[in-house]
This record gives sequence, C-alpha cells and structure tokens, in this order.
Amino acid sequence: MGAKAFFFFALLSFSAVSLRAAFAEDEEDPGLVMNFYKDACPQAEDIIREQVKLLYKRHKNTAFSWLRNIFHDCAVQSCDASLLLDSTRRTLSEKETDRSFGLRNFRYLDTIKEAVERECPGVVSCADILVLSARDGIVSLGGPYIPLKTGRRDGRKSRADVIEQYLPDHNESISVVLERFAAMGIDTPGVVALLGAHSVGRTHCVKLVHRLYPEVDPVLNPDHVEHMLHKCPDSIPDPKAVQYVRNDRGTPMILDNNYYRNILDNKGLLIVDHQLATDKRTKPYVKKMAKSQDYYFKEFARAITILSENNPLTGNKGEIRKQCNVANKLH
Repeated sequence: MGAKAFFFFALLSFSAVSLRAAFAEDEEDPGLVMNFYKDACPQAEDIIREQVKLLYKRHKNTAFSWLRNIFHDCAVQSCDASLLLDSTRRTLSEKETDRSFGLRNFRYLDTIKEAVERECPGVVSCADILVLSARDGIVSLGGPYIPLKTGRRDGRKSRADVIEQYLPDHNESISVVLERFAAMGIDTPGVVALLGAHSVGRTHCVKLVHRLYPEVDPVLNPDHVEHMLHKCPDSIPDPKAVQYVRNDRGTPMILDNNYYRNILDNKGLLIVDHQLATDKRTKPYVKKMAKSQDYYFKEFARAITILSENNPLTGNKGEIRKQCNVANKLH
C-alpha cells in the first residue's frame, strides 16, 4: 500500500472514531428533554405533582416558595439547585444572602425529594424537583400549566459570591432589571410577565418602609398608603417579625393579571413595580396584560420556560444529590 493510500485509510478510520465518539457523547447527553425520566423513573413527575398538591393543601404559602425558588436558582448562572445547598465551613449558602431574604419552606422540597427517592433512589435531580415543583405550584395558584423539560443535574457549589451580579434587586432601576433578564434570553414582555409573580404572596415591611418613612413616596396611591402604614407601623421593622403587606389585596392567593391593574393604579409595593408601570419600554405590556389574562399567561409561560432552561448541567456534568441541601461526598 502506498503512503498516500495508507494516509487516506488512516484518515478515514480516525474520522470514524471521532464520529463514533461524538455520537456516544450525544447519546450520553441528550440535554434537556420532555419526560427525561420516562424509563428510569416513570412515576417521577406524578410523585412531584402529588406532593406539591398535598403540601399546598396543608401549607398554602408553599406555592409562593416554589415560584420564588425557580427565579432565585435559575437566574444565578445555572438551573442547578445551588440555591438549596446549606452553608459549609468554607462557603456561604445562597439561602443566607440578602437577596434571598424571605425565602423559606426548603424543608418541603426535602419532603418531595424523599418521596421520589423512595420510588427511584439516586435518579431524579434536586434541580429538576425544584423546577417541576415550581411548575405544579403555578397550577395550584390558578396559573397556567407549563410543559417543562427535564434532565438537569445538580451543581456542587453555592453561587452566593456572584448572586448580586445576576439577581436584580427590587430597588434597582428598570434598565438593570431588563439587562439582567436579557442576558438569559428573556425579552421585555417576558420580564413584565415574570414580575407578575408579584400578584401572589407578600412583601416584608423591611423591603418597603423606605417608601413610607420618613416621608411617604408621593407616587403611591393615598388609599393604599393607609393600609401600608397600618401593616408597617415601624420605620425600622424587625426582620424576624411577621410584618408584611400582601402583594395583591384583591386576589392574594391567585396568580392573575390583577397585579397589572394595581400597579397602573399606583398600588405597587416595590420600586420595581412602580417603574414597570411607568417606564415607556414596559408600560405598553403592562397595559396589555392588565386587559388580557390570556396574553399575560402566554408570556409568563414563555418566560418561565426560558428561565428553567438557563445554562443547566446535563449529561455527565454535576451529580444527582442524595439530599438536596448537601453535595454528595466524593470518595
């Protein structure tokens, strides 16, 4: 065989090996797909849904927590359940940062994880449980059912040190909020829809007293100010005290478009709510969502889907945690 022919066959066999390796890698890592656990744990999504329903019956505020979790986890670099990790001697937990103030009910995610582990040990990630509990929690609150892909794996480290670079604060300018979400691929109507999650739950007085003391923010609706002052009588509230204002007094337990009507009426509790209703980039969408719940739900579902697919760990990356609050021990 001549040198040229040998080189040609060598090249062919090298290409075949490379292709096989590439296909093997693809087989190992399909990325996120619908019903990822259909073979390894076919009951996984049903178990999560049932647990969310049971927990919601017992503790109505769990659904708000599921919804906040997806935002606080997936918006910070990756949808990898880093939010759920406890602090260690070396690292601070994301749960203990200022941005996570008011997040709670993490123990109920452990309840869901335990139920899934009983059926299929070591198969379903905490990252997928976090995302699917948010999906089912949205339904419990009267929101739309959003089909979401699965196949995420769990990260091994807290992202507390970068949290402020990714999670916008409620006092940031609307420009910063739009920028942060745009970096994840969420456009302006998507941002307006995601903030509609402020339609449910409550805001602690710590987060809004600067709009009441020493002077009342003049843009606030005077009728609403009276209620806010009644609920937040102290200019320096105790963060541990149960002092809060419901985000939407009309339908506080229902995810609906009432939020948009409230903020157009200057009843938004947070600075970001007010800016959303007044900034020329966002106001047209606020008005559209105030008029049409269908439009709001369509944009909300689209934005939640993008958020849930933000830079996940898949294939061989990350791990499947045994317990959601601690990374697995490496032997």
